[in-house]
Amino acid sequence: MDALDILTDLENVVPLFQPIFNAEEHKIIGYEILGRYVSEKEELSLGSFFQDEMIPEEYRIEVENVVFSKAMEVASCSGEQDLLWFVNREAGLLMMDDGEGFLQSILSFQGKGIRPENIVLEISDRHVQNHIEHLINYYKSYGIKIAVGKVGSESSYLNRIAGIEPDILKIDMSSLRSNNSGPAYLDVLHSLSILARKIGAAILFENIETPYQLQFAWKNGGRFYQGFYLKKPQTDLLEKDILKEKLKAEIHGFILSEKKRLQSYYDLRVELNSKFQDLINRNKKGHSSNELLKALGESMDGIAFRMYICDEDGFQLSPNLYKTDDEWIIQPKYENKNWSWRPYFLENIIRMRSGKKGILSDRYSDIETGEVIRTFSLPLNDKEFLFVDLSASYLHKREGLF
Repeated sequence: MDALDILTDLENVVPLFQPIFNAEEHKIIGYEILGRYVSEKEELSLGSFFQDEMIPEEYRIEVENVVFSKAMEVASCSGEQDLLWFVNREAGLLMMDDGEGFLQSILSFQGKGIRPENIVLEISDRHVQNHIEHLINYYKSYGIKIAVGKVGSESSYLNRIAGIEPDILKIDMSSLRSNNSGPAYLDVLHSLSILARKIGAAILFENIETPYQLQFAWKNGGRFYQGFYLKKPQTDLLEKDILKEKLKAEIHGFILSEKKRLQSYYDLRVELNSKFQDLINRNKKGHSSNELLKALGESMDGIAFRMYICDEDGFQLSPNLYKTDDEWIIQPKYENKNWSWRPYFLENIIRMRSGKKGILSDRYSDIETGEVIRTFSLPLNDKEFLFVDLSASYLHKREGLF
């Protein structure tokens, strides 16, 4: 539809409200405001209109202001004082007047019960610009919250995201439609949740369309949830508790599944610790590091594919014992290499020394084989530590651990 047709028919430009649910109480805590053009002939999303750089800026700003004003009229009549209103804005349009137009629009509704603290300004990370920090800080001084959206699909501005210190990161779940997604992609999404925690931002997972996506959002630190699986955009506001019982039941199922997985994890750790302690006690005396590894390898068929021994500083004291085809081989080239640069390596050394027991790593992709594995490590004494890389096939057999 032509932009001028919309500009000359602003009466039919209306807001829709897509509810956002929280993890703590399973209730609606706010709405994202979306623009629609609704006439007798058609109903159009205005998303492409707002993003079309061929349309003059003043046209887009005018329509944005109409959508926002109509939405705030609905909000002010709702009687709800604690709801959050998520408003999408392009950084370039905001900065045309140094952000004053948008700010004054917000302040004009204070007399009707809408406080700046109720507004969440959402900026897509592809629109984050070098000089926007001063504008963000200006808005924050009024209590306006900041969200950076579309992080899961376009995450090339992480330094700038950290620079503006958003209150909320919106992670896009569009590409995660089933549990067939590759482990590398899942790990990227998980790393974004770690980024959010590091910079003190809450996580909002958007575009949730399946139960699997909701479970992933819950498992990866999502505080807020949004998407068609929960509720589609509405012309009216909904009861806050409309999905409370449904979400409570679904999340209870997630909790049971995660507890079962964690129990499998701890059971495996105890089992491996007992098995290796017994093997080491039977083979340690009078054996060199190489002889000890070979003796252990004879009992590790189908369980491990690589073993080696390091000192407390991460220097490898032994060669690798590596399983290839049907035999264990010695790989001397790894001897004397240092692994202290690996994440958590030294922390795990201290954990093993203090606890006097083995530990099981999280899941990761092995650099050499490309397989998703875990490493079991345990102290041989105060200065020597055994590392055992468990095979992917073995982990596949352990429910929930691959």
